[in-house]
Amino acid sequence: MKKSVFVLALAALFFVSCGEKKKEEVKKEVETTVETVEDEVKDAATEVVADNLELGKKLFTEKTCATCHNPDMKIIGPSIKDINKVYAEQNGNMVKFLKGESPAIVDTDPGQVAIMKANLDGFVKDMSGDELAAIAAYMRSVK
Repeated sequence: MKKSVFVLALAALFFVSCGEKKKEEVKKEVETTVETVEDEVKDAATEVVADNLELGKKLFTEKTCATCHNPDMKIIGPSIKDINKVYAEQNGNMVKFLKGESPAIVDTDPGQVAIMKANLDGFVKDMSGDELAAIAAYMRSVK
């Protein structure tokens, strides 16, 4: 009888210990899969951001924004860095401004605002919200 109990106890211990090893193996496999998926998502997000910045830079140049706005110094309009600074300080929304949904907050001189509005009306009306967001993202990336 004692031998039977002993054999059953060993068998139970064997099954329990094997089950724990299997659980650990499955847990490690799941963790590895999750890490792989997280890395792939990060890589895809980085690509999207890079593509968006590239599109914004292209549009900024093609739509003649660069004619008036230099990254570092005032040409006709304020520099991109000055624009970024004011928008950050005042929690402004560049896309809303480009759409004509908010007033100028950087250069508020009426003559400059009139020139700027005329220029914006010439090219913004044909641009999508995503394209305007790409321009704003590019501008914010200028440090």
